[in-house]
Amino acid sequence: MHSNSQICVVGLAVMGQNLALNIARNGFAVTAWDRSEAALQATLDRCADDFQMVGAKTPAEACASLSRPRKLLLLIKAGEPVDITIAQFLPHLDPGDMIVDAGNSHPDDTERRARELASHEVRFVGMGVSGGEEGALNGPSLMPGGDADAFQELAPILQQIAARVEDEPCVTHVGAGAAGHFVKMVHNGIEYGDMQLIAECFDLMKHVLGMDHAQMAATFAEWNDGVLESFLVEITAQILGSQDAETGSPMVEVILDKAGQKGTGRWTSEIALRYGVPVPTMQAAVEARYLSAMKAQRLHASESLSGPPSAPVATDGLLDALRDALYCSKICSYAQGLDLITKANNDKRWGVDLGEVARIWRGGCIIRARFLQSIQAAYRAEQSLPNLLLDPQLGGFLQAHQTGWRRVVALAAERGVPVLAMAASLSYFDSYRRASLPQNLTQAQRDLFGAHTFERTDKPAGEWFHHDWE
Repeated sequence: MHSNSQICVVGLAVMGQNLALNIARNGFAVTAWDRSEAALQATLDRCADDFQMVGAKTPAEACASLSRPRKLLLLIKAGEPVDITIAQFLPHLDPGDMIVDAGNSHPDDTERRARELASHEVRFVGMGVSGGEEGALNGPSLMPGGDADAFQELAPILQQIAARVEDEPCVTHVGAGAAGHFVKMVHNGIEYGDMQLIAECFDLMKHVLGMDHAQMAATFAEWNDGVLESFLVEITAQILGSQDAETGSPMVEVILDKAGQKGTGRWTSEIALRYGVPVPTMQAAVEARYLSAMKAQRLHASESLSGPPSAPVATDGLLDALRDALYCSKICSYAQGLDLITKANNDKRWGVDLGEVARIWRGGCIIRARFLQSIQAAYRAEQSLPNLLLDPQLGGFLQAHQTGWRRVVALAAERGVPVLAMAASLSYFDSYRRASLPQNLTQAQRDLFGAHTFERTDKPAGEWFHHDWE
């Protein structure tokens, strides 16, 4: 096998297969490898005649096919499988070669692998990839982090295969270390929040407003022509307009109400706790999925626990209020995610540019949305913006439309419809905007039972006091 392939794609499930084809379609010579001969053959079978792609049967053969420095692009399930795959290929690599982990790996694992491979003088890039199988094939959003020189060598390939917005590729060197995988993890946490907020709107439309599926589909399609324009709102309209061929019922109604998850949303919540960053919208979305998984318990509980009685609802302006509540809640969700990136970036000194993050999220990725332009503009105007809610445009929208937002959350509570994420977003806004919170009582309790001391409002910050509560 001649050593002229420019990159080897390792792991040929749906994402790996499509990325390999994307790279080859854009004129780069690719070697493909998978432990499954069937997956390898399926990839080769999809190649057009003018694609430069060869299959390798072993890691040694794959590495021998590559020009120097070698580039391995891994699309492997997160966790131990990545370590096993690296161990298979490492004996066949030389100093200066690079491994790109393009799966959804935990940032802690990415930092560890970078350290371990550095001892072998092998460069490591943790790269987030978003866009699903269609994006992988036709243009994803790419979030590479790690070695900056390695990125420069990868850039000709990555810039060619990425999605494009305003003729700019949706890829950038996110930052050093695990920045790429961290930003992708937060992207997925925001995605969890977005999906839950949309699901709550669907629930309210169906059970409070009494809308049928055609009306709901039309409403989401209309919303997608305004400030809420996004991939997730677009596909919601598509889903609600689809019917099951077998039963003739709306397709969404034959799908069991148990949402799965692969872990990135939970990782976002866990790492937010580590950094002391509140992310209540994303946390609520994770918990909503856990609650949905409790199907048997919920069925049992529904036989003995009842909510409030039904009552007519004055629907005047309510759809507009629901639209505004969704947008306000989305702004809060993004604010939380970007705040978490900021805290980690300050701690790790990765050099992340939030304006660039917003830019590369505008195309290809699952959370792509029109209002990312506003986020990009906010960080271009003030790179050190403490929180997205302080941007005059976005924070101003929350202030101007909070009445409808509050009306929706209150109505949901009155009607017994859970809105975990929307209510969490509103409480986040209310907590962040208030100069005074009731945690003075919390601190007094801590001082009474544990002598934890407290600061006083009438003394300089940093001075601590204890009160004799007896």
